[in-house]
Amino acid sequence: MITAALRRPVLHALQAVARPIALLAALFIALLAPAFAAPAAQVLQSAESVVSDAPQFPERSPGIVTVPLPDDWSSRAPRLDGSVWYRVNFDPVAGAGRNELLALYVPRACSNLEVWLNGRVIYRGGRMDEPLTRNCHYPQLVPLPGGVLLSQGNTLDIKLRGQALQRVAARQRAAGLSELVIGDHAELLERQRQARFWNVDAVAAANLALAVLGAVLVALTWLNRREAAMGYFGLMSLGWSVLSARLWWRDLPMDSASIEFLVCLGFTPILALAVQFLLSHAGVRSRMLEAALLAQCVVLPMSLLLAGPARLFELASAWYLVLAAEAVGAMGLHLHILWRERRHEFWTMAPALAAGAAVLLAEVAVQRGWLASPPVPLLQFALPVLLLALAVRLLLVFGRAQRHVDIGRHVMEARIREVTAEAERNYAQIAEMRVEQVTQQERKRIAADLHDDLGAKLLTIVHTSESERISSLAREALEEMRLSVRGLTGKPVRLADALADWRAETVSRLGQANIEIDWRSLAEETDQVLPARGYVQTTRILREAVSNIIKHSGASHCKVRCAIADGQFGINIQDNGKGIPMELDGKLDRGHGMSSMKHRAKQMQGQCLVESGPGYGTVIRLTLPLGPELPAGAGR
Repeated sequence: MITAALRRPVLHALQAVARPIALLAALFIALLAPAFAAPAAQVLQSAESVVSDAPQFPERSPGIVTVPLPDDWSSRAPRLDGSVWYRVNFDPVAGAGRNELLALYVPRACSNLEVWLNGRVIYRGGRMDEPLTRNCHYPQLVPLPGGVLLSQGNTLDIKLRGQALQRVAARQRAAGLSELVIGDHAELLERQRQARFWNVDAVAAANLALAVLGAVLVALTWLNRREAAMGYFGLMSLGWSVLSARLWWRDLPMDSASIEFLVCLGFTPILALAVQFLLSHAGVRSRMLEAALLAQCVVLPMSLLLAGPARLFELASAWYLVLAAEAVGAMGLHLHILWRERRHEFWTMAPALAAGAAVLLAEVAVQRGWLASPPVPLLQFALPVLLLALAVRLLLVFGRAQRHVDIGRHVMEARIREVTAEAERNYAQIAEMRVEQVTQQERKRIAADLHDDLGAKLLTIVHTSESERISSLAREALEEMRLSVRGLTGKPVRLADALADWRAETVSRLGQANIEIDWRSLAEETDQVLPARGYVQTTRILREAVSNIIKHSGASHCKVRCAIADGQFGINIQDNGKGIPMELDGKLDRGHGMSSMKHRAKQMQGQCLVESGPGYGTVIRLTLPLGPELPAGAGR
């Protein structure tokens, strides 16, 4: 009972098998149709025969016997080897005009023949001596010259040169003569063309296409060594194409015994490649099996050499049975593995392998004499067609795999670029952090040296100097040094603490100059911080601003306002002095005071704006970015 899940794949498989079967049936019907049609020519089905290598028919030989046609040597005389003469007598077809060209059509003459008409040689199919022309698969058409042809009582002698069944590698290569057909030349020519097409031309075309695809597969495997299965299939296809050349290559440059021996040898490596392809395609590798296949390639030729040419067919038939069993077993194992692991491929491979196994078994049956030889060389025609279909499928699968690989490669390259960019960013950050660490360490070292050496000396001057002016200058230098050390240590300062320090210093300095100050700090407590460098630079900007008020403004009152907005800290300093005169406008900015204030603010990614006018006073607006808030309780 087929389940619903399997019903559709089974139907697809049956359809895939039915199509080639229907095609082959139509082909054989077309081939056999002329045999069932009304005969339009004279068919000669018996002849006098005598074994002789004489240059002409030996009329007085005591060995002349009458044999039916077709005369298959493998059935009538399996050990008969060499030359045999045939003689038939015929009258022209009734109704044929004298001007009508008649011809003799010989569907099969293996291996070669020579035709005599009324004592005159009219046709030779090729060499009658070794290396012998091999016309076993070539249907031959012999025009009957009107000048030699008699109105009645014509004698047709045929000398056939062939090999005994025991000396050939396949039953189809054994000597024999088919029935003889005499009729209209044009009609028989068309029949010969059709037979030659299916026996020779179609086989040659299929094997040529298979050789091209095999070479392509081998080249692709050379470029992509991981596709071992495709390489095995390509080599197998090339080997089979070379082996099949014996069907259409009539004048091989070797004697018949050597050719038959080499043909037997060719089947073993081809089978080994086929088994390797099936196992590799299924993802299986067996060292033991590989060694056995290699040993078989040595054992088979040695056994043939030991048996000798006189027993070639007997031993070759046994080997064919063994090789076919190995091939069918490998096909079964391949399908079993696909069914377990890659079932979607099973329904594609099963019909092709089943058809291939059927062709192999049918060929073995023909070689063993269990089936008659088909009108078309089944193995040499059907097997290349199946191999072509598998080769095309392998190319399609390889193409799809390459597309997936290209897509994967593009994705991988994009990912690699992303990872590389991320690594470069991380490296740059690490480098910056390393530079910052080294810089920070150097700053701490300089700060420690300033504090321990210069600070101690300045403090000594403050306490030991008898001059009040020197002591005051030393105290100011000590404060500047401490401020610089604080900036070098890199510790952030809470904004609230910084505002307290700035307020105390500003109130003290302006108070000493008799300038009233109105300082308003932030409305609420904050845990915002200033970087150490920001604190130092802001302190120096405030000192410069206070110094300008004291020295240049002539003010009696100063207002300071502090605020925080959008992560920015702002402080405004406004006096009621005389402002910057018009003739001096711009000159102070080029001096050390104003320009240094703006430069320090720019270094902190902030800005310092100065607004002034005669009788208006001066307003300095300083805006700086703030650092992150300190955790609760930190720095207190």
